[in-house]
Amino acid sequence: MRDALVAAAFQLFLERGYEQTTVDDIVALAGVGRRSFFRYFPSKEDVVFPDHERCLADTTAFLAASGEDDEPVRRVCDAARLVLRMYAENPTFSVQRYRLTKKVPGLRAYELSVVWRYERALAEYLRGRFAGRRDGTLQADVIAAAVVAAHNNALRSWLRSDGQDDADSAVDHALGYVQSAFGASPAPSAPLSGEQPEDVVVVVSRRGAPLWRVVQEIESTLGRD
Repeated sequence: MRDALVAAAFQLFLERGYEQTTVDDIVALAGVGRRSFFRYFPSKEDVVFPDHERCLADTTAFLAASGEDDEPVRRVCDAARLVLRMYAENPTFSVQRYRLTKKVPGLRAYELSVVWRYERALAEYLRGRFAGRRDGTLQADVIAAAVVAAHNNALRSWLRSDGQDDADSAVDHALGYVQSAFGASPAPSAPLSGEQPEDVVVVVSRRGAPLWRVVQEIESTLGRD
């Protein structure tokens, strides 16, 4: 029933236009009553974004299941990938929605409110992880906004390609900027098995000493056990 209502709505949106299509038109084409429509969708705008409530719940649950060992910035980037995966599940529908949203200011405003809810979910998780930091709330809000901006940049690029480009590569590239800017710095790599760590030699020499004397001092130091 839910899928039938979405299919009927988009058929009419494409044929007549969004503003010219009413809820009565949608239920008539779907062969159901108005009560059935509002059982699934609070408004006509919601039928354009039928999957966001589920995806937002999945994203929130994913963040709630995080452990203390999960690096926070990587975790919110992985949460953003869940949203992209939702779009990529049905490229044709996602592209149609993108084109429709660009034409209807009211839908664009609705979409922005949905995006803000994702950003708030990411920020709330980061605030919890950064609670002991100085400016932890500020860091959480800035990073959450950066993740959403990077994700949306990749998403729009993929949608403009009519869903033909590699969505995963696009979002990995975009989120890589966020992780490089805000993620934890990698630990120094340990020497390979059997490999000796490099020596650092400091030589103190008199100003104006000839070069051969400096070289001699370095050789002498390196020759010591």
